[in-house]
Amino acid sequence: MLFSELGLGPDVLRAIEDKGYTQPTPIQEQAIPCVLQRRDVLGCAQTGTGKTASFTLPMIDILASGRARARMPRSLILEPTRELAAQVSESFETYGKYHKLSMALLIGGETFTEQVKKLDRGVDVLIATPGRLIDLFERGNIMLNDIKVFVIDEADRMLDMGFIPDIERIVSKLPKNRQTLFFSATMPPEIRRLADAFLTQPLEISVAPPASPAETVTQALALVHEMDKRKALRHLLQTEDVKNAFIFCNRKRDIAVLQKSLERHGFNVGALHGDMVQSKRTETLERFKQGEITLLVCSDVAARGIDVQGLSHVFNFDVPLTPDDYVHRIGRTGRAGKQGRAFMLATPDDTKLVGAITRLIKREIPMIAIDGLETAEFGEEDSSSRGRGRGRGGRGAKPEARSEGRPPRGGREERAPREEAAPREERAAREERPAREERPMREDRPVREERQPRESLAAAESRRSNEPRRDRDRDRRRRRDDDDDDVPVIGFGDHMPAFMLRSARPRPSSEASTDPSQEG
Repeated sequence: MLFSELGLGPDVLRAIEDKGYTQPTPIQEQAIPCVLQRRDVLGCAQTGTGKTASFTLPMIDILASGRARARMPRSLILEPTRELAAQVSESFETYGKYHKLSMALLIGGETFTEQVKKLDRGVDVLIATPGRLIDLFERGNIMLNDIKVFVIDEADRMLDMGFIPDIERIVSKLPKNRQTLFFSATMPPEIRRLADAFLTQPLEISVAPPASPAETVTQALALVHEMDKRKALRHLLQTEDVKNAFIFCNRKRDIAVLQKSLERHGFNVGALHGDMVQSKRTETLERFKQGEITLLVCSDVAARGIDVQGLSHVFNFDVPLTPDDYVHRIGRTGRAGKQGRAFMLATPDDTKLVGAITRLIKREIPMIAIDGLETAEFGEEDSSSRGRGRGRGGRGAKPEARSEGRPPRGGREERAPREEAAPREERAAREERPAREERPMREDRPVREERQPRESLAAAESRRSNEPRRDRDRDRRRRRDDDDDDVPVIGFGDHMPAFMLRSARPRPSSEASTDPSQEG
């Protein structure tokens, strides 16, 4: 089937032809006619199958007629991340270039001023993240009572990020008479309940098993020790024909560490995670798409919906904590029918996580060996991860796991080995003793001498007054001799200054004057 057979308008078909597409994907083939019929749609398809175009193309035709009023958008598309929202806006610009539809992008990390100005002029298509949309709604800058088409994209990711309460609040502000399009890569029970609450008699479209990786992606698993993961990654980057690649980590702090490590070894690498300011995130992603950056170490913020043409490789430096994230991560490569390769580095501590992934995708991931590195085995204790909170023996281990292999501290189990170590003669002597020696009864015990009552203060004074007089006089003399303050000091005592010891010459009698009246 061709795009021209789906019922799209000539302007949209011309934009598709300019893009170089002729045949729709399975999800596009089934969803586009239903959206054009103004029916609610519940779409579930694996990542990389063109879900974005399956609702943007018919929305352009639906909104082609009509005009938006100030602060009252005509359609609303909710996205879980800023990168996804920006990518959907690019799709509208690409496919709607022959239309005069106005569009606004409401995401965090940008100033409110420009966004409010666009809303005041009126927008046909509003693309937003839930948090920023609620902020503007509470400020009175937007009204949602004129929404004709409402789209929830990547609904399972919304669930993972905790946006469901915000979405329920937004839906309560929308008009009842609207068209709702609900798209998700997986369909867990929670998403199914939300779809039943938001949609009215939807047409359910499922073109692939939920959470199944694309057949165009070649998967491989390398099982190494924790301390060898960086070396294993560098070996893969050097031996594989890597044009560009995403390298996924579970924690943001590990992203910076791995980026610096790869830079020291001469790789052209950048970083992308949720703590970066929006301007830096946009700049980094754009440089990666333009080929200025070859490797991008990132968190799961880049695992959903980001489309990079011709991405050759995906490396899972950390095994994802949830199996669905594995499918989304490797779905960044092998898109649009092209071939891609995905590698995952696992340690013995990741046994359960890898098992959950294989159960979800219903296949075993082929294992490979890294030249020059010892291949670990699942289930063994990875001693290299001790002290970092991973595996048994680390800070995150259970108390019983940390004490494994150590002798117990105290208790009955500890006394038995000590008895076995005692000499045989002592053990035999103890066995001959009665199990419990009879202790004497209370009346058989020797009676302790009764303590004499304490001497009163008056009796003590009387006793001291009757002591021999010579003892009291001796004490008084000792105290008097020790007290130097009562001894008078005449003159300089024994410490006479030297100048006082010199003899003075007698004054001549002629110079002496005894008459006071003759003194000058």
